[in-house]
Amino acid sequence: MIANELGVAWEHIGDLLHGVELTVVLSVVAGASSLLLGCGLTLVLMSRQRHLASLLSGFIELMRCTPFLLLAYLVYYGLPSLGLRLSNIESGLLALLLYHGAYMAQILRSGWLARPREEIEAGLAFGFRGVLLARRLILPNLWVNCAPALGNQMIQVVKDTSFLTIIAVPELTSAANNLQSNYYIPFAALFSAVFFYWLICVVIELGVSMLWRKAERYR
Repeated sequence: MIANELGVAWEHIGDLLHGVELTVVLSVVAGASSLLLGCGLTLVLMSRQRHLASLLSGFIELMRCTPFLLLAYLVYYGLPSLGLRLSNIESGLLALLLYHGAYMAQILRSGWLARPREEIEAGLAFGFRGVLLARRLILPNLWVNCAPALGNQMIQVVKDTSFLTIIAVPELTSAANNLQSNYYIPFAALFSAVFFYWLICVVIELGVSMLWRKAERYR
């Protein structure tokens, strides 16, 4: 029975691969943009703009306490009430950006607070100030030191793309659901989806590990 299901899944592997392709695109775009957003938020959080930093801290706490599923619903169904209409893919990307940008900022802020003060003082002594100090000295070291945590967050981005099936984004989980409902092969369809998610996450882990080791050699 399972062999028959796997055979049917293999015959329609193209449908799953279309879902894999969109999942990879969503993950790359959302992961990269949320990291950039996290860097920007971190710079504000660690600046002397205390009122703005407090507002951003509240935003981060709100995102951390909100289930991603509800945020995706809110973006897709709530924003049109405010006059902002986005496609399902655009809504999914916006939800991923807001949610994981907050987590990236929290990771980077924690790494910044753990850095020795002498490092920043040395940068100031060499004439680095403001954004230049952060871009040339602080952020590169933060990316290296926080690489494992950032890599874990990138994997979470991949997994959270599965929730976008609720707003009709045709990603991997949606493709697997369509396959199992059309051909009644729940085990094969869902097992195939699990395999592809695992494969994507392994690639991320290997990439982060390789970059981290390479950065360590040049430090």
